[in-house]
Amino acid sequence: MRVANLYKTQTKPSLSFEFFPPRDENAEEGFYTVLDELSTLNPDYMSMTFGAGGSTREGSYQAVKKMIEEKKLPTVAYLAGFGLAPHEITEILDRYKDLGVETIFIIRGDEPRNSDFKPHPESFKYASDILKFVSGKYDFDLGCAGYPEGHINAPSLEKDIEYLKLKQDNGAQYVIAQYFYDNEFFYSYIDRCRAAGITIPIIPGIMPIYTVKLTKMLCKLCGSTIPADLQARLDAFPEKPDPNEVAALGVDVAFEQCLDLLTHGVDGLHFYTMDRSPSVTKIIQKLREKGSLT
Repeated sequence: MRVANLYKTQTKPSLSFEFFPPRDENAEEGFYTVLDELSTLNPDYMSMTFGAGGSTREGSYQAVKKMIEEKKLPTVAYLAGFGLAPHEITEILDRYKDLGVETIFIIRGDEPRNSDFKPHPESFKYASDILKFVSGKYDFDLGCAGYPEGHINAPSLEKDIEYLKLKQDNGAQYVIAQYFYDNEFFYSYIDRCRAAGITIPIIPGIMPIYTVKLTKMLCKLCGSTIPADLQARLDAFPEKPDPNEVAALGVDVAFEQCLDLLTHGVDGLHFYTMDRSPSVTKIIQKLREKGSLT
């Protein structure tokens, strides 16, 4: 699955889903059930993440292998290169190449929480460095991450956009944007990126509200703003809310958000599924019933 080619030839907005590998054998059955359920929505591709410092390296590989060889799904493999030696990156990519993977999504990734982890002295400092290394050695289509509100560690949004331009210059062919709950952040980001000479497709990331606790935790971790009106709706839930009511709010909010994005002509929608299927399924069904997504 060559994602860059998809965005060059598409005649309609793309649909893609992101997963993380099951934590252990006990979680595998539930994971592949979710994968099967969401595959019935006919996404253009599915992405499999890669843990910090290669912490899920083997689990990610096995999940990608099963998705491609057994389930015949269009699959994109992640590479989070923080702390990895060049030869380790080469070994990982050689295995993915042998599987038939054609697109790699490259991020720097976070430092592992394991205090014993020591970055290799020859590891790459930035995602742009990893992109340059990979693009010089392989024929993969390459994706990268963008941050409509700025990366949490970036000194400014303007500087972060400079980094994104460097990613493009070093081989990135498309961008998946970090999720946001106010579309104005995304529209402004697109304008700034285009003004900075970034021409590759930028796909909005969608994170439905699954639980109140998870939403607040992830927004704090990722630096995504919860708009005041949405915060008020979340705060209106009791301390132990009905999970179905929270999920229903999440579906409604994401549906309206996606509807507005599609009206503004985005190239696609990329859903962070958190390895769950009900909410994403309902959102996609509503968009298709509305005729906004095919």
